[in-house]
Amino acid sequence: MYVIRLGDGTLRVPRSLTTDDGRIIGNAYVEVVPGEPDYERWLAESITEEEDAERRRRWREGDDALEQAFLAFKAEQD
Repeated sequence: MYVIRLGDGTLRVPRSLTTDDGRIIGNAYVEVVPGEPDYERWLAESITEEEDAERRRRWREGDDALEQAFLAFKAEQD
């Protein structure tokens, strides 16, 4: 999950909810607006919604080769 910078400057920062022993219960985004604590820190590592969409598109395209390699490996195991 990435820090996403919206057009109005709001940041969507990923957060995980965990149990006391560290198991992840869920993941979500919280919105941080300019002027809030840590805004500048998160801004430095943020990407735009368009950059996020492009990364997801490239990831999906790369899945085809990975899936074929997995299927070949799986066939060898049978």
